[in-house]
Amino acid sequence: MKVSIIGGGGRVGSNAASALQCAGIVSEIHLLDANEQMAAGEAVDLLHGTSVYGDQKIYAGNYDRCSDSDLICITAGLRRKPDESRLDLINRNVSLFKQILESLKTAGLKKDAIIFVVSNPVDVLTRLAIDFLKWDPARTIGLGTQLDTARFRSLIGLETGLPPSQIKALILGEHGDSMVPIWSTATAGGIPLVKLPNFNGTAQQKVFERTKTSGAEAIKLKGGAGWAVAATIAEVIHPIALNQPKVLPVSTQLAGEYGIKGTCTSVPTLIGKGGVLKRYEIELWPREAAGIVAGAKSLDATYEQLQKAK
Repeated sequence: MKVSIIGGGGRVGSNAASALQCAGIVSEIHLLDANEQMAAGEAVDLLHGTSVYGDQKIYAGNYDRCSDSDLICITAGLRRKPDESRLDLINRNVSLFKQILESLKTAGLKKDAIIFVVSNPVDVLTRLAIDFLKWDPARTIGLGTQLDTARFRSLIGLETGLPPSQIKALILGEHGDSMVPIWSTATAGGIPLVKLPNFNGTAQQKVFERTKTSGAEAIKLKGGAGWAVAATIAEVIHPIALNQPKVLPVSTQLAGEYGIKGTCTSVPTLIGKGGVLKRYEIELWPREAAGIVAGAKSLDATYEQLQKAK
C-alpha cells in the first residue's frame, strides 16, 4: 500500500510517517510539503532507518507522485494558537486546503484512493474534500475524535491508576469544543467506569476538561502535538492497509445516524480496505445523543458560512 502524506515536512506529517515506518504495515511512503527541502530531509532521515524497521520505499516528491497512491493523508495546515478553537482556524486554513485539493485534482487520483483528512477544523475540511473533489463519501475519512478518544482513555488511566490499554471509552461528535464524552458505555477491563469507587462526577469532569484542552496544552508546552496524533493516524490506516476492519471514532459523512445527514462528524465507524464499511448508531444517554446533534448543527452552520463566502 502506498501512502502520500501532504504536509510530510511538518511535525504531524513526519511523525505519522515515522509511526507507519515503525509498524511496517505500508510498503511505500511519499512525503510532500510546501517546504520541499524539509520534506526531502524528513524522507532521507526516515530512509536511513529502513534497514532497521523494514524495506519500505520512502521518498519526497510532488503532487504528480500522488496519482498512484492508495491513500492520501492531508496533515498540512496552519497551527492553532493556544487560545484558539479549531473552528477559528477555518478562515486561515480553508484557502490552503482548497489549493491542496485543486492540486490533487490536477494531478489525478486513483478512483479507489482514500482521502484521509487530519488538518483542522477536520470535520469541516472532510466535508469540503467530499464536495470539492466530488469524492465518494465512503472513501473520505477525517481523523475526527480518534485523537480525543486516545487522549481520553490515557487520561482516565492516569486518574484511576488503571492500565490505559484496558480503558474502553469514547469521545464522539465534533473534534472541537462540542466534543461529547460517552460515559454510558465506558469501561475498564469490563467494569463500568461510572461504577468505579473514587471516580465520581467531579473526577470524570476533570478528566474530560483536560481531554478537551489537551491540544492547547501541547501547543503551550512544545508548540504543537505530534506523537499521539501520529499514533492515531496509524491506527486508522492499519485496518485499511491490512484489510482487517476495526470500529473507530472517525469523522465521516453521516446518512441519518442520530437524525444527522450530510454532516461530517464522529460516530463509531467500521473502517477497512474499502474505507467506510458501516456506521453504528449505538444507544446513548439522552444528553450524549443531544450533544452530538448540537455539535452537528454547529458544524453545519460553519459549513454554510463557508459556502456563502465562495
